[in-house]
Amino acid sequence: MILYIHGFGSSGKGGKSLVLKKYFKDQNIPFIAPSLSYVPELAIDTLEQLIESYDDVTLIGASLGGYYAIYLAEKYGLKAVLINPAVDSSKTLRRILALGGMAKNYFDDTQFTWNENHVSMLQHYRVERVKCGEYLLLLQTGDDVLDYKEALAKLPNAQSIVEEGGTHPFEGIERHFETIASFVNGKA
Repeated sequence: MILYIHGFGSSGKGGKSLVLKKYFKDQNIPFIAPSLSYVPELAIDTLEQLIESYDDVTLIGASLGGYYAIYLAEKYGLKAVLINPAVDSSKTLRRILALGGMAKNYFDDTQFTWNENHVSMLQHYRVERVKCGEYLLLLQTGDDVLDYKEALAKLPNAQSIVEEGGTHPFEGIERHFETIASFVNGKA
């Protein structure tokens, strides 16, 4: 089972999620991509319930979803594919507080309030030292939101693909579907 974890302000029906879902469906690999609450405790609770409901789960996390995936991979000893992951989301998402605390849901263009309590919740899921999980990192150096070098430093033993240029959403993710499938199937 592939469990896709979307990024901040995104949804289980975002662009990356939909192309991944189609690819894994064509490969006959079960795939789910829940739309998660922006409240970190609720998002983690949903993800933990899903992980505990299925056998043989592999995580794919993008941005904030990568942050959650690291926490969950370490807690449950899972494999995780991390796409331009936020490795310190409490620091990254603190920026929204300086902008008045209003954040955008990119799926339906609504807004929601992001506050200090949410940032504090994120700190509960911070992994200081990666020990248990098995990781595939997909990074683009042109990410305008996160510094790809932080992910490399956090996960020095991960299998890593670093591409020059690109963007935060990770341009051309489709080029790496076979690599992701090989990793999921234990062949990478």
